[in-house]
Amino acid sequence: MLSAIAGRPTGRMPWAPRLDLWYKANRLAGTLPGKYRQASLTDIVDGLGAGMHAVVPDFKGFRDPNEEFDRALGIYNLWCMPCRTVIENVGRTVRTEGDRTFVQYDTPAGPINTVTLYDENMRKAGITITHVEKHAFSGTDDYKALGFIFENARVEPNYDGYGEYAEQVGDRGLAAAFVSLAASPMHLIQRELMPLDVFFFEMYDHGDELRELAGKIGAYWNRLLETVADCPAELVFLGANYDASVTYPPFFHEHIEPWLKGFSEVLHARGKYLLTHTDGENTGLLEYYVASKIDVADSICPAPMTKLSFKEVRDFFDSKITIMGGIPSVSLLPSSMSDKEFDAFLDGFFEDIGGGDHLILGISDTTPPAADFERLEKIGRRVEEFGPVAPANPA
Repeated sequence: MLSAIAGRPTGRMPWAPRLDLWYKANRLAGTLPGKYRQASLTDIVDGLGAGMHAVVPDFKGFRDPNEEFDRALGIYNLWCMPCRTVIENVGRTVRTEGDRTFVQYDTPAGPINTVTLYDENMRKAGITITHVEKHAFSGTDDYKALGFIFENARVEPNYDGYGEYAEQVGDRGLAAAFVSLAASPMHLIQRELMPLDVFFFEMYDHGDELRELAGKIGAYWNRLLETVADCPAELVFLGANYDASVTYPPFFHEHIEPWLKGFSEVLHARGKYLLTHTDGENTGLLEYYVASKIDVADSICPAPMTKLSFKEVRDFFDSKITIMGGIPSVSLLPSSMSDKEFDAFLDGFFEDIGGGDHLILGISDTTPPAADFERLEKIGRRVEEFGPVAPANPA
């Protein structure tokens, strides 16, 4: 995988399908494939002759349950992360009612209340990230309180936790150091702190207050990125779930690109790579990914799930960005593609791969619970048939 990112020759094309949600859902339902009925996820990865997809973390991966309570602030303190955020000088009251968790933060500027949900349907689907049912921002009175919380957010290293995670992955895959699903302070506000419609109203109605909050989060963000930059990881994961209608090109250019670019330059100076999770509708965004100097576009999801074909994305990135993913998840579903249609899809897809360089093949965004396992095996055989990868201009 590192050689693919660097543009060096490889003995075979890296093939690392994301299987975590598929595995959790089918294990819970008792529907794992017959020969894998009692298998671990690692056993299945090895059985497929694939690499371990170690990018998106288990969002229930906490050593202490108390560390999950700040999720509605966009703060994740997973055991495998290279950093940990501690909120100081703020009172916090937590109560749980069934599948819901209620959190109140008490600040000198007033309280902030959040509600998250994790129900049986989510567990059955293999989902580990909780749903924010009540966002931290309820109205303009919350700007100062939220600013206070992030001004008092201390960041400390968790390099040992990441090291333990990387050791578990071993040489089966490339263990990405997860930082945040947001790529920048403004992106954090948009995707975590406010409902989407409220965010766009606030941009128009209270733009000054919104920018002030982003500035206060920005000071925390710098502390976060400085800590992560010195971690032992070779690949760092920052930002996810862009979409042309939400993180539309001018928004991405102004509020996300500078942060990704700045962080990528810091990482490159340390010999590290930056990955960002690009699984939405990418029409109009490709040029900004390139300008951001990211190294890996994880979970590129092409047509028929989005407007752009795999070849269009591949041709645009050329050798500047490595694609991770590429095979749309619906192609694994017999309800979406017949066997004949799937075979024809694979033929066309492998033609579009070209020389195979700067590609870590996988399923975008993830292997769905109802996937036909034999199709995963068939993709693996095609990878073997493809043979070694020799870039035209190896690094």
